[in-house]
This record gives sequence, structure tokens and C-alpha cells, in this order.
Amino acid sequence: MLSCSIRTLRRLKCCCNKRWSSLFLAKGYCFSKPKVVPSFCNTDIKFSRFYVGERQSSLRQWRRRSLYTVTDTYEAIELALDSVIKIFTVSSSPNYFLPWQNKSQRETMGSGFVIPGKKILTNAHVVADHTFVLVRKHGSPTKYRAEVQAVGHECDLAILVVESPEFWEGMNFLELGDIPFLQEAVAVVGYPQGGDNISVTKGVVSRVEPTQYVHGATQLMAIQIDAAINPGNSGGPAIMGNKVAGVAFQNLSGAENIGYIIPVPVIKHFIAGIEESGKYMGFCSMGLSCQPTENVQLRNHFKMQPHMTGVLVSKINPLSDAYGVLKKDDIILEFDGVPIANDGTVPFRNRERITFDHLVSMKKPNETALVKVLRNGEEHAFTITLQPLQPLVPVHQFDKLPSYYIFAGLVFVPLTQPYLHEYGEDWYNTSPRRLCERALRELPKRAGEQLVILSQVLMDDINAGYERLAELQVKKVNGIEIKNLKHLCQLVENCSRESLRIDLDDDRVVALNYESARIATSWILERHRIPSRMSIDLLSEQNSLLMDSAE
Repeated sequence: MLSCSIRTLRRLKCCCNKRWSSLFLAKGYCFSKPKVVPSFCNTDIKFSRFYVGERQSSLRQWRRRSLYTVTDTYEAIELALDSVIKIFTVSSSPNYFLPWQNKSQRETMGSGFVIPGKKILTNAHVVADHTFVLVRKHGSPTKYRAEVQAVGHECDLAILVVESPEFWEGMNFLELGDIPFLQEAVAVVGYPQGGDNISVTKGVVSRVEPTQYVHGATQLMAIQIDAAINPGNSGGPAIMGNKVAGVAFQNLSGAENIGYIIPVPVIKHFIAGIEESGKYMGFCSMGLSCQPTENVQLRNHFKMQPHMTGVLVSKINPLSDAYGVLKKDDIILEFDGVPIANDGTVPFRNRERITFDHLVSMKKPNETALVKVLRNGEEHAFTITLQPLQPLVPVHQFDKLPSYYIFAGLVFVPLTQPYLHEYGEDWYNTSPRRLCERALRELPKRAGEQLVILSQVLMDDINAGYERLAELQVKKVNGIEIKNLKHLCQLVENCSRESLRIDLDDDRVVALNYESARIATSWILERHRIPSRMSIDLLSEQNSLLMDSAE
């Protein structure tokens, strides 16, 4: 499954026009296998309506919505001309091999459109790692400064705000519509490469299903269309009638006219979370890894009756609320009263099916769900609190500086997938195998846990002979098991022993005279022109601890 996912993702590309660098895939943004597969539909739909009456109703809706004339399409495009804007971004990404410095500055261009509340909606990858953002209206030569108000990298969406009153003169906002039916026509509006003016391409909806989001390394519902979506189109609206059906965000490399747009339910979930809490909240997860029960012998083994359907619980994230409720080998029969099929799907629209994880992802953080399970042949009902869950090894680290700690020339960093991406486009095969496997498969055991590694050794007399220990995981400091990089930093900084011992993976050991190593650290930093022995987040933590101790 993993290798198959990676091959698929290599063909998917974010559609952001990059002037000075290759497309986003070259950075290896998303080759991880997500633990959950969120997808979406209208939560107000009662699933009992998915029978004949609902199918007939859906068919009537499709017929009504298919009656748009060519004139209606032109009017919608005219409306979009006063809403779609071009975005100019200057960004600089961190260097994870040298975490105290950034890579070269680069320019990117994308699209966006105005939504109610004098806000601009675009893709997260258009403004990722931004240092400066400008926007320009259609037909205007003037560029205006914009600020990023909120970003959701998992769903590849961002909201911009512009303070200049002049920018908003004559601008119209676009309303969000519904998920289009198959073969419905949509018009994608944006500023793709090949010119400076606005561009409009038209296509039809090919399919609606969960798809890998290249930028966020997640799998969410997406709409596939046959309209051309090229670099620079990212963030532009897909118009259906006089409303937005989605946001253009990526295409399929090597295929002609296969593009993807983010559907309205994902957009509304993103915006609602920001309006309610003031920040991006993410998508909820049960923290489960489940196996289909399509095999008859498998169902018999777990005492499933002929009328029962569901999925087998294989693994549970220790940080999820389900960890204390569900057990391995439970069979999940229903979620909030919705029966789950043996292949893990639930009804969706007119005779369509979709993975049951979309029911989970539509929940708000800290909402509860009623789960019906089969355990040892007996049915049970449990209430589980849902919340967004973070993996042990972060999949992305956009818009933040990497953490690091240097002592005696030993560079310690938390393991992240962006660190592995520094090994190149084929990082899955070229990065250290053990670190790669842990990054993709291990689950956290406690909150705040990190896998800390010895990234490299800045050579000096004090650390000669330890250079071969680079890229090993750090286990203990002076016999104390470390929790994360901050904990390691505290243990080293507060060492009261003459000798400092650091235990690594493979039972390797680093031993240093503490006082000599502390003095050598200053020389090494000066020699390598490194401004600080620790990152800003650790430095702030150390200053807070010093202030607390002084009081």
C-alpha cells in the first residue's frame, strides 16, 4: 500500500507557478501514508434517505442544476472577474540539514477569490513559508500588501486579508455552492502560467472521491474534473452556475486535462473552525487503523452474524480517546447510527459510497460520536470524543522554524518528514531506512513525544570519532529516557556530573567531559558561523525557566 501511494503521489502536483524553483513535488511534500482518510458530505442528510426517495430527489436536483444555459455561465464568469485576484508570494523555506538558516528566497504566483467578510480564499501552498505577499485585482496595475490570517495545510486552504480600502472598491464576493454531480459543467478561473491576464477553462466533473492532497500529505475528498489546471491556477474558484463548487489545487502529472478541486464541505469545515475559534483547528480522527472484513472466514472467526457488516480494528493511537474505549480486534459495526459496510464504506448521494472516515472528519473538535462494536460475539455501544491527532513524526512543518540543539558540535533535531525530504525527491529510498520506517509507521506513546536524532557532528577535537554516529536516534541522557528535544536540552543544560553520557540507537554511547564540551561548544559555533546553540523556541523556554528560578 505504501509504495503504491508513493507512486501515485509522484504524479500529483500542486498548481502553483514557481518562477525560481521546481514544482512542489520536487520537495517531496507528501509521500506519507495517512493514518486516517477524511472525506466529506452534507452532515444534515439523514442516511435513511439514501433509499429510493433520496435517489429520485437527487436525480431531480441534478436535472434542475443541469439546465444552466451558456448565458448563465458567461454571467457567472463576469461575476468572477470582480472577485478573482492574482497572488504574488515571496517565500523562504528552512534548511533542515542546517536548521539555523533558510534556503534561497523564491517567488511564486497563484490565484485566489473574495469570500464574504472581505477575505480572500486561496491554497495554503500558494503562501507556504511566506515572507511577503502581494495581491492584484483583475484589470488593475496596482499590487496591494496582504497578510495571511489563517492557514490549513492539511486541507491546502488559506485566508488572506487586505487592509487597503482602495483594494476593496468594486470587488464582489463569491458564494459557496454544493458538491456537483457527475458530468456537471464547471468553469475554472485563475491566473495560470503562459500569460499575465485572467484565464477561464471549462470542464465537467469526472468523479468525487477521497484523493491524496499533495501539499498537506493527507487524504480528503476532492473533485476530479477534465478542465486544465496548470501552475498558477492554484487557489482559483471552480464556478458552477453563479456559485463556487470548489477551489483548484492540483493536477495529475503525465495525464491530459485531469485536475482536482477542493469541494465545498472541506472549505466550509476550514472556515467554520476559524470563525469559531479564531484559528485553524484541523480535522478530527478516531486514531484507528482498520481492516476490511470482506473475507467470509474472517467474519466467522470474529463471530459476525450474516446480517452484520463492519471493519476490524487493527491499531489504536494511544493519544486518542478511543484508546481507552475500543480494543484491538473489535469490529466497528456503526458510526452514529450509520451502518459500515465490510469494505469500510457508507452511503453517499445517489448510489455512491465513500469511506466512513468522512463522518469522523466532519465532527468538530471535542464532539462525541456513538460507536457500535462487536466484541467477542457481543454488541456494545460506546461514546467516543473526537479530536485532531498529530503523528509522532510531523508530516509537514510549514511557516515555522525547525528546532535544534547543539552541544560539543553534536547537532540534535526532532525527526520530521521535511528532514527526510532533504534527501531528495526519492527520499523514501535514499534516506536512512530505519528513520524512514519510524517516520511512516510509529505511533506516539504520550503527548509531546518526539523522536530526537543526532543529525550531524560538527567536527572538533572534543567529538572526534563520533562522526559515524550521525543519524541515530537519541535514547537517554545520563540514564534518563528523553521525551523530546526540549527535555534533552534541559538534561544537558542542567547536568551536574563531570561526565555526560548520551545513549543512542544500536546501543551506541557518546561520553563527554561536561565542562570541556561546554567550552568547546562556543568555539564550534563561532567557527561554523552559527548564531545560537539552540533554536528560538528552546531559547525562549530556557529564558522562562531562568526567570522562574530567579523568582
